[in-house]
Amino acid sequence: MLRRMVSEVTEVTGETRALAQKVVFVTGASSGIGRAIALAAARNGADLAISYRRNRDGVETLADEIRRLGRRVEVTALDLAEPAAIAGLPTWLQQRFGGCDVWINSAGADILTGEGARLSREEKLERLLAVDLRGTMLASWAAVELMRSQPAGGVIINMSWDHVIRGMEGENPSLFSAAKGGVLSFSKSLARSVAPHVRVNILGPGWIETAFGEGADARFRQKVAESIPLRRWGTPEDVASAAVYLASDAASYLTGQMIMINGGDVM
Repeated sequence: MLRRMVSEVTEVTGETRALAQKVVFVTGASSGIGRAIALAAARNGADLAISYRRNRDGVETLADEIRRLGRRVEVTALDLAEPAAIAGLPTWLQQRFGGCDVWINSAGADILTGEGARLSREEKLERLLAVDLRGTMLASWAAVELMRSQPAGGVIINMSWDHVIRGMEGENPSLFSAAKGGVLSFSKSLARSVAPHVRVNILGPGWIETAFGEGADARFRQKVAESIPLRRWGTPEDVASAAVYLASDAASYLTGQMIMINGGDVM
């Protein structure tokens, strides 16, 4: 649906690609949803600025793919838990591209796989609040600082979670709800604060086949799929399609809204 909406609008306007002539910045682009969003933006005509924290090989592979699509790409290391690093992003984007049309805060802390899964409850909470909540807030304010200086303004897209709407039992879901619910509430308030010059919207993915889903037990995966009206897990590309729509001029009358990409699990 989102792909068709973008396609129809671009046909009417005469543009061949939804994000032609736009500069899009994607945090956490080395893997998963962030990677899919960056590739989708490039395929839709955007030039890319992308960041990573530790997975340099992953982000360099992505950069090569973007270049093969004929788009320009710049890469920066970024730890969203470090306020000083975030503060320097507007200057970096100005120097590399002369500005930024779309800023997508996709990066998030992993507390479900690898060493993140072995953290204590308090350590997991600290990481989520530092990266997902505070990092998103500081990055959004940095984006506003840059976009307010641009005649055309800009678009900010933040990453929440569909289950903050109704809740989910369990320790990890409770931790995610605290951080991602904060992202949702903050983004709605920010949207009111910076309109009409800057639009702010939110993505709310549900069960998506990222590292956690790919490594989950087959019975658990099947149980989840059967609980979803569309009877499948989502893919990073499903989320990327929604991101392209929100970033495009087709969504020019949307601000303060969350699109839930979840197969109807939360309505």
